[in-house]
Amino acid sequence: MNLPNIDEATMKLLTIMVIIAITFILTRLIAFSMKHMKRFKKDMTAVYLIRDIISFIIYFVAVMTILQIFGINLTGTLLSLGIVGIALSFAAKDLISNLFSGILLILSRSVKVGDTLEVDGEKGYVERISLRSTIITNDYGVKNHIPNSILTNNEYLQYKAPEKYRVDIFGGLPLNIDLEEFKDYIINKMESYPAISDTPHPDVYAKDISFKQTKFKVSFWVKDFNNKDKYKIIITNDIRKYVQQGENNE
Repeated sequence: MNLPNIDEATMKLLTIMVIIAITFILTRLIAFSMKHMKRFKKDMTAVYLIRDIISFIIYFVAVMTILQIFGINLTGTLLSLGIVGIALSFAAKDLISNLFSGILLILSRSVKVGDTLEVDGEKGYVERISLRSTIITNDYGVKNHIPNSILTNNEYLQYKAPEKYRVDIFGGLPLNIDLEEFKDYIINKMESYPAISDTPHPDVYAKDISFKQTKFKVSFWVKDFNNKDKYKIIITNDIRKYVQQGENNE
C-alpha cells in the first residue's frame, strides 16, 4: 500500500474541510431562507419537513464525496450498508417507526405547528414537528419531545384554534397590603392590555398566609401563545411596582 505524500494528504484534508464548511453553510442558508419565505409564513410544518429532507440529502452527498476522496468503493460500501441495514432495522425499529410516523403526520396535516394538543394529560403548543419527534411546549415553557409514533398509534386531544393560553404567577404580598385593593388594581391592569383575554376573566386567588406574607396566584389568558412570556414579565413587573409603592407609602 502506497502512502500518500504530505502534499496529497494536506490537499485531501483541505478538501474535506471545504466540503464540511459548504455543507454547514448550505444547511443554515436553506433553514434561514425557508423560515423567511412568505409562502411558508402560515405553515411552519412544511418548513420543518422540507428543511429536514434537504439537510439529510446534503449530509448524505457530503459523506459520499468524502468517502470517494479516500478511494473507498461506494458500490461495495452501499451493498454492505444494505446488508447491515437489514440487521440494524430490527434493533432500530422504534427509530424507523418514528421516522415514518413523522412523514405521515406532516403529509396528512393531522397535526400542525401552532396546534394545541393534550397527550397523556400534558397539554401544550406544538412548536415543531421533525421527522423523529414532535416538540410540545406547555404553559410553563417546558418542552416535551414526543416520539411521532405515539401520535399516530395512540389517542390525543386536539383543541380548536385559536386556543388561549393560561399564565399563572405565584408570589407573596407583605401583610400591610390589602388583598382586595391589590386584586382590583391588578385585574384593572390586566384588562387594559388587549393581548390578555377577557374570557376567561383574569383573576387573583389567595393561596396561603403566614406571619410574613400573604401568598397569592394571579391567573390570566393570552390570545397568542407567542405573547405568553412577554405578558408574564409585564404583569410580574406591575405587581412589583404595586408592592414597592405600598412599601414607600408606609
